[in-house]
Amino acid sequence: MLNFVSQRFNSFCHLTGKSLLLVPVTLFLSASAMAADKPSEAELAFNKEVLECASYYQISSNVIVNMDAPQMKPVGERLLNSSKKAIALAEQYQSKDAVEKQLTATKEKQLATLPNGKSLGPLMSKYKVACQTLLSEPQKRLDYWIMATM
Repeated sequence: MLNFVSQRFNSFCHLTGKSLLLVPVTLFLSASAMAADKPSEAELAFNKEVLECASYYQISSNVIVNMDAPQMKPVGERLLNSSKKAIALAEQYQSKDAVEKQLTATKEKQLATLPNGKSLGPLMSKYKVACQTLLSEPQKRLDYWIMATM
């Protein structure tokens, strides 16, 4: 009798363990699909900032690479990597197409604010610290937007 109970318990635990594993995976996939299909107001506001940072990093990287100063090459590469990181973050909340379109529009808008193609001052003063903070702690900024859009 003890053997029978032990076998049934082990079967239940084995089955339950698999079932319990499927629940979080299913919820995660559903949440991911929903995020890509219809982002919330908070996610859209968050993504706007993230893509402003991605654009800032791309523009800065291009300017630095075009300086033809070999010692600045690592800085340009870091900025480009930061842009890629921001784009990957944005794609968690919106489709790749939506991110690309918004990034292109944002980049055009930011480039239009520059006095010339080599002057990063206006962009740096607006985005340097804010983007470093956002990329180092994105959840804090998303939490801000969740509260702000309630």
